[in-house]
Amino acid sequence: MKDLIGISEETFKIYQRVLPKLDAVFKKIDDVCEFNSAKVMKAFYDCHVSEGHFNMTTGYGYNDLGRDAVEKVFAHIFKAEKSLVRTQFVSGSHTLAKTFFGLLRPQDLLLSISGNVYDTLHEVIGIKANPSSLKAFNINYDEIDLVDDDFDYDKISVYLQKNVVKVAYIQRSKGYLKRKSINIEKIGKVCEVIKKVSPKTIIMVDNCYCEFVTKKEPIEVGADIVVGSLIKNLGGGIANNGGYVCGRSDLISLVGESLTLPGEGADVGPSLGANKLFLQGIFLAPSVVSSALKINSLASAMLRELGYDVHPLYDEEKVDIVLDVTLGNERDLVKFCEGIQSGSAIDSYVKPVATSMPGYDNQIIMASGSFVQGSSIELSCDGPLREPYIAYLQGGLTYDTGKIGVLKAIDRLLKDE
Repeated sequence: MKDLIGISEETFKIYQRVLPKLDAVFKKIDDVCEFNSAKVMKAFYDCHVSEGHFNMTTGYGYNDLGRDAVEKVFAHIFKAEKSLVRTQFVSGSHTLAKTFFGLLRPQDLLLSISGNVYDTLHEVIGIKANPSSLKAFNINYDEIDLVDDDFDYDKISVYLQKNVVKVAYIQRSKGYLKRKSINIEKIGKVCEVIKKVSPKTIIMVDNCYCEFVTKKEPIEVGADIVVGSLIKNLGGGIANNGGYVCGRSDLISLVGESLTLPGEGADVGPSLGANKLFLQGIFLAPSVVSSALKINSLASAMLRELGYDVHPLYDEEKVDIVLDVTLGNERDLVKFCEGIQSGSAIDSYVKPVATSMPGYDNQIIMASGSFVQGSSIELSCDGPLREPYIAYLQGGLTYDTGKIGVLKAIDRLLKDE
């Protein structure tokens, strides 16, 4: 392998040195994969998925039996009353935005209890001025920071006693922040606190990057509605686009009307040939997420061996598929991303260049040689050009191909030029 992919003897020796450490870690990942695969298969059985559900609709999308089957499968997997799984969602951030606009009304209060939100939501909420933001519609926003990577349970309880909060929002994954992602046990604990103090508050969880990493999903521990992207975990590298929302039936109906129009909601929206891809994607998702987690662990072990600050450590609990690597300077951040790009199947000959991107204040460098544009369940790496120069590595459709990208990125770091 070393000669085929063109890495140095030094890099290959580090790889061989860390492999024995990963046996127990990989066994745990395989156990979760087996459980979630069974969960997916039971959903397919119970929802009577058939070849006829691969058919598509166009135009208005009335009576799309395949779309209905897809949404039953997702609701079954998430233990939800109802789901909305649509090509009309163009990204995870768009799915979150439509959910916010579906649930919130003027004078309502949105409270983030996981601190600052993704950069791409700043203009959606109105943290950064935009005439189409929630703030422009007189929807209020506040946030409570995490404390030592956990919820500030006492502060949240007191805040809810003093204020009428319509939606309590949780972002599980770290985004471009240097914090730990939030595990399912903490989600369950904070849901208990919220429901005890303010039972009418809607608990909304951004589940991007976290699906199938563990055996439970947020609705199983008390969340009311959960949101994610299909070019991340649940698309399995097969879905070409789309997003999902699962939760209480009344809430999903509101989001459906936000996505399309009042009075028609989830009854319209053509599948345009996506039904088969959505079903095949979620069928493959447990295995693909398993591969991504193994790639994460390998990269973590090798980079830690070289003295880099990484999170999570290779043998730590995994909450999402993201590994953050603190590189400390722009040069190494760029080199690492160049290495990931060179190890990708698509556009391996291209050098990533930092550029301005919609929704971000800093220039972003992004390595993504993917079959689906922007897919972060495929091996990719990105980061903002700002201190402390963190690379966020995620994805990998198969362990054997993903580890090649990791080896080439580390090899690139070790070279002086």
